[in-house]
Amino acid sequence: MNPAFRLFTLAVVAGAGLHGATGSRPNIVMIVSDDHGRDALGCYGNPVVKTPHLDALAADGTRFTAAFCTTASCSPSRSVILSGQHNHRNGMYGLQHDDHHFQSYDQVKSLPVRLAEAGYRTARIGKFHVAPESAYAFQTVLSGGKANDPATIGRSPVEMADQSRGVIEAKDERPFFLYFASDDPHRANAVLPSGKPTFDTWPEPNRFGNRPAGFPGITPITYRPEDVRVPSFLPDTAACRAELAEYYQAISRLDQGIGRLIAHLKAAGHYETTLILYLSDNGAAFPGAKTTLYDPGMRLPFIVRSPGRKAPGGVQEAMVTWADLAPTLLEVAGVAFAAGAFDGRSFRAGLDGAALRGWDEIYASHTLHEITMYYPMRVVRTRQHKLIVNLAHGLTYPSALDLIKSPTWISAAESSSRRLGRRTIEQFLHRPKFELYDLERDPDEVVNLAEEPAQQNVKAALLEKLKVFQAATKDPWVRKWSYE
Repeated sequence: MNPAFRLFTLAVVAGAGLHGATGSRPNIVMIVSDDHGRDALGCYGNPVVKTPHLDALAADGTRFTAAFCTTASCSPSRSVILSGQHNHRNGMYGLQHDDHHFQSYDQVKSLPVRLAEAGYRTARIGKFHVAPESAYAFQTVLSGGKANDPATIGRSPVEMADQSRGVIEAKDERPFFLYFASDDPHRANAVLPSGKPTFDTWPEPNRFGNRPAGFPGITPITYRPEDVRVPSFLPDTAACRAELAEYYQAISRLDQGIGRLIAHLKAAGHYETTLILYLSDNGAAFPGAKTTLYDPGMRLPFIVRSPGRKAPGGVQEAMVTWADLAPTLLEVAGVAFAAGAFDGRSFRAGLDGAALRGWDEIYASHTLHEITMYYPMRVVRTRQHKLIVNLAHGLTYPSALDLIKSPTWISAAESSSRRLGRRTIEQFLHRPKFELYDLERDPDEVVNLAEEPAQQNVKAALLEKLKVFQAATKDPWVRKWSYE
């Protein structure tokens, strides 16, 4: 068998009687944050940002070091999380809300639907941002989940946790699946005197949902711009530092809500029988991360605490993606599914940190963010190399509204160097058809080796893998190889 087929032919079909680590079907709590990069979390090495509850979860569970979204855009990524299929297969090519109006195909059978059919109680709270609701149906909806709503409960994570108590404490022998999706730490819409929302706050930083009145149950943790850590993909400007300080505050707010949620699980006696996952839909809402398939956009925090854990504080180095989540959770829950139902595969055997062999490459696919932001990219990444194919490379790379209006972007664009960290703005906006990076020597992905004679064998091998991936996942853009 061609090794390139490996990811798509190794489907795990859970059998009857297959259960979680405790001997019975566990509850599942999936916590999905909005635009949280791996660079801003204590347990991933940031000594400034305060995330004690997430750090404690990692200390009591498993911290994944090579976890990736498959597309760095909100709705498409959430569709992958809940469907186990790449966005180009499930139909969610871009954002769901307003005039963007993307949605998955009606026949998509999502994780909550499958779990409900298998006897789980399913509930969601916070950001939803996928459609149609019939494909992603939850039995209980605790909040509406409107995208970018300044008044949403998704900015108030302690309230979210408290409203989830009814699901957690219900006198019901059936296990539950709780999808807990915050709006933090996404950039926030400011509200103009006219009532119209806007991302345009220049020269003041975006507030990332922080507000003077605070939120119920939250003790605000503020940060000084001079103390934050500026990641290498961002410009070290006063404007960027001011925004990172607001971003950190939103992350600390989210962390407190997660602490309250875990406290409710413990009080109800469910902590030891619940599989808890923490992940972000994509990278931070800063230029060079969100909507790009450079590593800051797609390499993300992922923490799992499983029942019956044998090695708390474990580290899992397998390369996993959000396409692997649905088959993994269904296997844990003992729910059967057909081979080929998902583009990912189960990593249940590695939830406690056990080494997994053959998990050394991942694939990614981005097509649009907003309806006006057409820029299809397909990616294969190994531990050493990444190949990005920019299928519409003749276009200027389009920036999301919340990024192009950000003081971080404006400060970089107006500077004399015109740089985003180690990449020039020119490089960022005008990209070649192929980008090939040696991640061991060039972790910032700024030295493109695609046209280097010595790298042509590497490029050809990765390109062949990518074409196989496109065919196996029913990618409509695979046709461009034959007609261009």
